[in-house]
Amino acid sequence: MTEPTTTRAPAPLEAATVVVLCFGWFILISLSAVGADFPAGEGFSDANLAEMIVTELALGGLALAFLRFRGHSISELLPRPSWAGGIAGVMLFVVTLFAWWFVAGFFDTKSFHSQPIEEMMSKSHVSIGMAVALSMMNGLYEETFLTGYLLEAFRSYGASVAIGLSTLVRLLYHLYQGPIGAASIVVYAVIVSLFYWRTKWLWPVVFCHVLTDLVALS
Repeated sequence: MTEPTTTRAPAPLEAATVVVLCFGWFILISLSAVGADFPAGEGFSDANLAEMIVTELALGGLALAFLRFRGHSISELLPRPSWAGGIAGVMLFVVTLFAWWFVAGFFDTKSFHSQPIEEMMSKSHVSIGMAVALSMMNGLYEETFLTGYLLEAFRSYGASVAIGLSTLVRLLYHLYQGPIGAASIVVYAVIVSLFYWRTKWLWPVVFCHVLTDLVALS
């Protein structure tokens, strides 16, 4: 099952603008965490998750306005929720879990507990309502621009370039999680990107992301 693609073929410069607008700030924060030797801080809280939601709403709105100005149809940029897509998203989520379970076997078990993301999660205190809200917003935001838009922007360059660039951007703003966290991001990114590349069906990817974030925050 496919969803409509944008009505105008994106140019690389346009795509770069969207990446900087949507993910530039998060990449800077992630890189600064790497430079500061991965400080865990106080972990996640309802307050900083709410701040993230507001930030993504603002940046997402600006990006959509820019793309509308560029001639794209907003309704075709956004995913279309459906029951079938939700079921496919659950199946995609299971595939990503099994894939990471296999890859994780190559790492030393002790290394997992020393990762920055593990320390952050141990210090996190998040309500279920805020976890759901952030998971929904984050899944929609990231996959709309990073998968649905960016993969289409570079589709004419082939799967390796399009998926590689999308994965690179996703990796850059998740480096704060540490090496093993970064590896899990790459595994996830490749799987969901390949799924979208073959199907052009965005809602399962969004739903898979929502489930992934929700499990991580629970």
